[in-house]
Amino acid sequence: MSLPVSLKSRLTLPLIAAPMFLVSGPALVKAACRSGVIGSFPTANCRTVEELDRWLADMVDDLKRAADETGRVPAPLCPNLIVHRSNTRVPDDLAAVLRHKAEIVITSVGSPEPVLKPLKDAGCLVLADVASVRHAEKAVAAGVDGLVLLTAGAGGQTGWVNPFAFVRAVRTFWDGIVVMAGGMADGQAIAAAETLGCDLAYMGTKFIATRESLAKDAYKEMLVKSRLDDVLLTKAFTGLETNMLRPSIAAAGLDPDNLPVRGAIDIAKDINASERDKPNSKRWKDIWSAGHSVSGVADVPSVAELIRRTADEYAAARQSVQRV
Repeated sequence: MSLPVSLKSRLTLPLIAAPMFLVSGPALVKAACRSGVIGSFPTANCRTVEELDRWLADMVDDLKRAADETGRVPAPLCPNLIVHRSNTRVPDDLAAVLRHKAEIVITSVGSPEPVLKPLKDAGCLVLADVASVRHAEKAVAAGVDGLVLLTAGAGGQTGWVNPFAFVRAVRTFWDGIVVMAGGMADGQAIAAAETLGCDLAYMGTKFIATRESLAKDAYKEMLVKSRLDDVLLTKAFTGLETNMLRPSIAAAGLDPDNLPVRGAIDIAKDINASERDKPNSKRWKDIWSAGHSVSGVADVPSVAELIRRTADEYAAARQSVQRV
């Protein structure tokens, strides 16, 4: 099953604005969907289920207004459920997603099996994050509609596989929806992912550096100043392979080249020692992630402007291929 025609016709680009922890919020999602790109966000960005309900109601109402104003149905919004067994909110978040009739859901950090049946029964497309062929096979066996392939270039928690090899390996046993995540710096990269056999691409880092994102201004500025060599792959902070920004690690008083062993940093205690006495401080918020596409971040545009630029790049890339 490839991307449904009814969905594809609503897209300006075969693109998902990736769900980013503490970055993707209602303003970013609504702007992306209005511009014809699937807008996603982690439900964990809401502190409570009640807040999640409010976010979803606001986004759904806005997209209905957009359809009435323009006569064109926007791209769908796409909640991201963190399905790891440690997330006790999964049942309540799932119920909220179902109440608001989400068309697409992404599952991450665990098997999609516990949430798959209710989502499928509600007619929702389910995409599962996978970082290896083994995980992809398990997700397919569980009955998902699509696979999000976390390749080595993804920001935050990432994969290790080369995207070219990963897509071709998955396409030997899977003809459903495939999304490439990692290194999507521009429209040319999206066109390349499509040529390789993907239905959609994930773009995250460039959406962090938009006016609508929830990221701090200092984070956005750091992305503009950073380049590919400033991205560091480390297990020090989460115990999992994670792409982080070297300048943010250094700013927190740590040496990026001499970080402790896997998962050894207690971020709540070990970073920014001068702030230790502040109650309820979240010092780890200033250790920031980025993908390999960081070199493509040159400014901080609106979401609509970023999508316009990317659509122009994508169209030019497609025309170039057709001429050849």
